[in-house]
Amino acid sequence: MDERILKWLYDVKMAIDEIEGYFKKTNKDFHTYKENLMLKRAIERNLEIIGEALNRIIKYDASYADHITHAKSIVGLRNHIIHVYDNISDENIWSILINHLPKLKKEVNALIIKK
Repeated sequence: MDERILKWLYDVKMAIDEIEGYFKKTNKDFHTYKENLMLKRAIERNLEIIGEALNRIIKYDASYADHITHAKSIVGLRNHIIHVYDNISDENIWSILINHLPKLKKEVNALIIKK
């Protein structure tokens, strides 16, 4: 595996780990998330990093889009957070955290191990 791709995969992994770390001392609960502006912005920033890293991976080697479920949608989320910042749905972000981030973590870890 190319060193650049491996570095970007580690960037994704670290951003996911950071998001998970935000909930180590508190319950992973939507109301807590929705009411905590600093937590929301920190999570959004990590989602931006994940999207940008996946964008770089796919541009460098398009075959990785086949190994990461919804890779292009994740890049689209990054673009939405950056460019449509005033219309971010707390419910959509929460759904991504609960339903999609665990799967992305497994896929990225598998790719890193496979290196």
